[in-house]
Amino acid sequence: MGSRHLSRSIVLQTLYEWDFSKQNKDVKEIFQRNLKSLGDGLSNKEYPEELLSGILSQWDKLDKLILSGAPEWPLGQINIIDRNILRIGIFELLFADSREVPPKVAINECVELAKTFGGDSSRRFVNGVLGTVYREMEEVIHKKEKDNED
Repeated sequence: MGSRHLSRSIVLQTLYEWDFSKQNKDVKEIFQRNLKSLGDGLSNKEYPEELLSGILSQWDKLDKLILSGAPEWPLGQINIIDRNILRIGIFELLFADSREVPPKVAINECVELAKTFGGDSSRRFVNGVLGTVYREMEEVIHKKEKDNED
């Protein structure tokens, strides 16, 4: 398993436990425990910490984007694993350096997380929502570029 994939898995398991507890546990404590027990193979232990911190700092924005990508699904009805995979994916699509994590890699990585940790329909659901968010993001970028040309 690659270092970034392992990092995402650790962050996903941390977010899952924290979200499952209705955010009543210390997320940093959960993360440190998961990093210690699951992160032996990590060459870069800063990456999962930066990923988690970034997701937490953009939490409300990420949730709004999940809702825009899956408008027929209230956030509370999306299962906890899928919801947190989407947070990881949308964070990487919007806030990660696209040279380090190209959009298609971010989406593919989340589909792989959904296959590993999610239910039967998780892979398709995650792929569909992230694809929608990515297309919307591309439209905004193209519109800004066009406006700058005018």
